[in-house]
Amino acid sequence: MKKGILATKIGMTQIFEEDGAQIPVTVLQAGPCVVTQVKTEETDGYNAVQVGFVDKGERKQNRDKAGKKHVKFIHGINKPLKGHFDKAGVSGKRFVREFRFENASEYELGAEIKADIFEKGDHIDATAISKGKGFQGAVKRLGQHRGPMTHGSKFHRHQGSNGASSDPSRVFKGKGMPGQMGHERVTVRNLEIVRVDAEKNLILVKGAVPGPRKSLITIKETTKADV
Repeated sequence: MKKGILATKIGMTQIFEEDGAQIPVTVLQAGPCVVTQVKTEETDGYNAVQVGFVDKGERKQNRDKAGKKHVKFIHGINKPLKGHFDKAGVSGKRFVREFRFENASEYELGAEIKADIFEKGDHIDATAISKGKGFQGAVKRLGQHRGPMTHGSKFHRHQGSNGASSDPSRVFKGKGMPGQMGHERVTVRNLEIVRVDAEKNLILVKGAVPGPRKSLITIKETTKADV
């Protein structure tokens, strides 16, 4: 892998090609990311580039009107992270991730990675935490069939039979049941980039990308063999 960047999801819109074709796109604010550490075989056992994204201030103690300190801290980076960023010579970052670039040794501390590393026509894999939908039934969560909706029926959106009563007299492991839906790590592969705005660090991706607005998206060049 030679290309990768962190981004936040702005939302979805549509664009039109020269021939009038309408394309639904997801707009991503990609970078700028800053290199906070370069890992090598000699020092860490593998080659990788650690990058930071979105500025974040230091952690500060809260004070009352009398000026006395409280135990509660205002949200920010802690001292170990501050030392890590100071060593790299960069400001504090909210998100820190690693990319195992094939050319990791070519990167330097403090170097910026911007949206212009990608171009129109590139194919990527997008990874994010999907939208959480809370506790849902089997109909919505697993796509199971509902019961009859006619008058007199007392079985509409409940789950059906979970197993025979006499044999095996139990419910098999792995049986699809109601439960927590969403809020899990999802990767959508082989998405096409249809436009890149290098000045504003925007990347327009064809189709949908997982996660709600303002969520963190990890973009990497695709691993699909047919591309």
